[in-house]
Amino acid sequence: MQAIVFLLDAVVSFFCTLFLLRFMMQAMRVSFAGQIGDFVVKLTNWAVKPLRRVIPGVGGFDWASLIAALALQLLLTGIIVGASIGLDIADGLTISTTILLMAVRGLLRLAVYILIGALILQAVLSWVNPYSPLSAPAYQLTRPLLDPIRRILPTISGIDLSPLVAILLLQAALMFL
Repeated sequence: MQAIVFLLDAVVSFFCTLFLLRFMMQAMRVSFAGQIGDFVVKLTNWAVKPLRRVIPGVGGFDWASLIAALALQLLLTGIIVGASIGLDIADGLTISTTILLMAVRGLLRLAVYILIGALILQAVLSWVNPYSPLSAPAYQLTRPLLDPIRRILPTISGIDLSPLVAILLLQAALMFL
């Protein structure tokens, strides 16, 4: 049973990551023209296109991608909770509310991990190969997070420490999630 849950978790996490990445890329105006954008779009169109007929994009956000990620996370959480025996539900919460809260928590944690990964990728590429095709999407994805930090923390001897500070803040956020 553990192997099945592990494989299911791996597949669902992969697709949830892609759906969240699509949502975040559109929200932060990252171009889908490159390899990463094309990869994300092609692997998520099967769920996002039908959902867009029902769930329109409002406010510049691709809500269909976020709902697809939440639906997958709810499915996984429901299976895991259903498979576990003796679930302790505190404070009178119903099982469905518990599953919803666990799924939202899982998505928030996954979004933080995506940002940490993008920050590490951007930092490494800025030193190794700043003209890589991955540099522009990573920069565009992390810029809204790094710009406020850069206003407070200037570069020191030409070295930008804002990704390090952002990663530390995101790690602290993970502790609360």
